[in-house]
Amino acid sequence: MSEELIHYNVKVRIAEITIDRPDKAHAFNVEMLKLLYNYLIEADKDEKVNYILIKSTGTRFFSAGYDLKQIQGSPENVKQVTEWGRKVNETMLYIKKPIITQVQGIAVGFGVLLILASDLRIFADRPKEELYLRLPELAISAFPQTGATLLPLLAFGQTYAKYMLFTADKVGVDDLRNLNFPTRVFPLEDLDTKTKEFMRDLVKYKNEFIFTTKTMLSIMNKRYIESCFDLEDECGAIAYANKSYEELSEFIRNLYKKYT
Repeated sequence: MSEELIHYNVKVRIAEITIDRPDKAHAFNVEMLKLLYNYLIEADKDEKVNYILIKSTGTRFFSAGYDLKQIQGSPENVKQVTEWGRKVNETMLYIKKPIITQVQGIAVGFGVLLILASDLRIFADRPKEELYLRLPELAISAFPQTGATLLPLLAFGQTYAKYMLFTADKVGVDDLRNLNFPTRVFPLEDLDTKTKEFMRDLVKYKNEFIFTTKTMLSIMNKRYIESCFDLEDECGAIAYANKSYEELSEFIRNLYKKYT
């Protein structure tokens, strides 16, 4: 069933990964996370692929994040989503093939993380009520893991990362323009065509230069990125453990000793 929810196709040296679960707002279950991971690895190994494009069907949602109905009441599913969500985002950061996301609609939670973990981002030019990014984890009592603190920090810096996480506000295309975040912004009706035109220029670049440039940038930050993912997991474990105020304070004091 999951194979029908994500499609994989290679065209003109571009591996297209298309999320296709419109009835669930393109929300990810565990099987979809595993499939996305496998497609990323397949594209990275394919000599015929220079770039990876991640997009979704329809116009309303890019992705509503994790499938919360699958997670609720199932510690095993929570564990798997956390494991595979981290795996997907780390893989996106580390593989040698640059990744571009084509964002046509609303992105929430893990949907935002996919965009943040990408190397380039192409947005439809739409008003905020039709296209926004939102990180609602704290507002819905879900601990921010799988890159939910690291990736906005890398993309926007500490001040804006805190703003997104603590307020859960919607961030529209114009807001993102002010942050120089979109690589390109195209009209919605031209999004597919203009994205393909943009990527046709990119695939002309010399492979050795493309792959080693992304790899260098990844290696420069690898230890930092890994420690941040580890820190999220360690904090996530304690956040659900119902510790007393003093126990939590002691844990945080020890975190500073361990990670600084």
